[in-house]
Parts: sequence; C-alpha cells; structure tokens
Amino acid sequence: MRGTTTLGRAALAAAFLSIAGVAGAADLPGQTYEPVAAPAPVAWSPWQIRLRALAVIPNDKGSVDQIPGSDLSYSNSVTPELDITYFFTPNIAAELILGTTYAKIEGDGPISGLDAGDTWILPPTLTLQYHFTNFGAFKPYVGAGVNYTFFYGTENDDLAAFDIDNSFGLALQVGADYMFNEHWGINLDVKKLFLSADWDGSLADGTYVSGDADLDPWLIGAGVTYKF
Repeated sequence: MRGTTTLGRAALAAAFLSIAGVAGAADLPGQTYEPVAAPAPVAWSPWQIRLRALAVIPNDKGSVDQIPGSDLSYSNSVTPELDITYFFTPNIAAELILGTTYAKIEGDGPISGLDAGDTWILPPTLTLQYHFTNFGAFKPYVGAGVNYTFFYGTENDDLAAFDIDNSFGLALQVGADYMFNEHWGINLDVKKLFLSADWDGSLADGTYVSGDADLDPWLIGAGVTYKF
C-alpha cells in the first residue's frame, strides 16, 4: 500500500514538472507567439461579361399591304455578341446584350423572287434575370426584358427608297453558365425576341408599297464567361 502511494506521488510530481516546463518555455526571453490571422475573404464583384458566337434565326413572316397573300423571308446569320451583367444580389441581375448582324429580305408567296433589300440590324436588349445558385458550378438562369432594334445601312434591290422603321420588342431568355473557377466559365444562352417593324418603299414602276416585317428571331449563343 505504501509503495502504491509513493508511485502515485511520483507520477503526480512528474506531471506537474512537465506542465511547468512547458509554461516556462513559453515565457523564455526573446520568444513571442503571434496569433495566426484568418485569410481575408475574397471581395465579391457584381460585374460579369460574356463573349458569344450568336446564331440569329428569324421567323419568315411579313407582308406587303398592297399585295394580298404576300409574305417575306429573312436570311439567317452568325455574329459575335458581347453582354455585360450586373448582379444586384447573387440571384438577381440585369444583362445588356450588344451585337449587330446583317439580313437579306426577300419575297414569298405571290411575290416570290422579289429581292426587297438588305439591312444591318442592331438589337440592344436589356433583361432582368434570376440566377439559381444551388447547383454548384452549374448556374442556370432565366430572364425577361425589352429590346430596341435599329435598322441601318439599308440597301435597295428590287424596291426603291426601301426603309425599315426602328422598333421596340419584348425578350425572353434562358441559359446557363458552367464555372471552372471563381472567374472563368462557359455559357449557353437562348433568347426569343418578339420583333415586328414597319417598312415601305416603291416598285420599279413607282408604285408605293408598305407592310410589316415580323422577324421574331431566335438568338442562340455559346461562348465564354468572365466574372470579375
């Protein structure tokens, strides 16, 4: 019994000396211990840009008021597009889409073979978007907004004094980004513009003609995303 007590006291003394030695080492002159600071959080930026290749596919609809049953068709095109996005919150953003393309306008139906003319189209579009943030690197979104289309550089073919009025339209949008890291990703985007414009001109004999150009194009884009 006495031997057990002696062993217990020796173990307790050894433990005490060990703790004292650690405390004494911590207080040795010339040694300081600074707390390790946590890494600073990365600042969140609300800005994002994308560069896409954009396919513009109009619906072949339109008319000449003076020729019953007439119709119009428009050429498809591929063009570069830049868009700029500002995030108000991680979910809510506004996007401005910028790009221009070229279209050839021809007659269909009873005016088949008529080359009305060519025009450049600039349809800046502003959409308000909702971004889903619960799918990790995959970030889908939906949007809706307005566009104002400028027709410029119009050239006459079979119609003289051919002119197309600028026009407002509505836009619907769905798309997704896949982000490889916090800055870079790839994007797929589909937009539908509801776009109808008035036009007028004259035939070779001087007859005045006018009508509607109902383009209503699909805009299908793919490209790269960069988030600041």
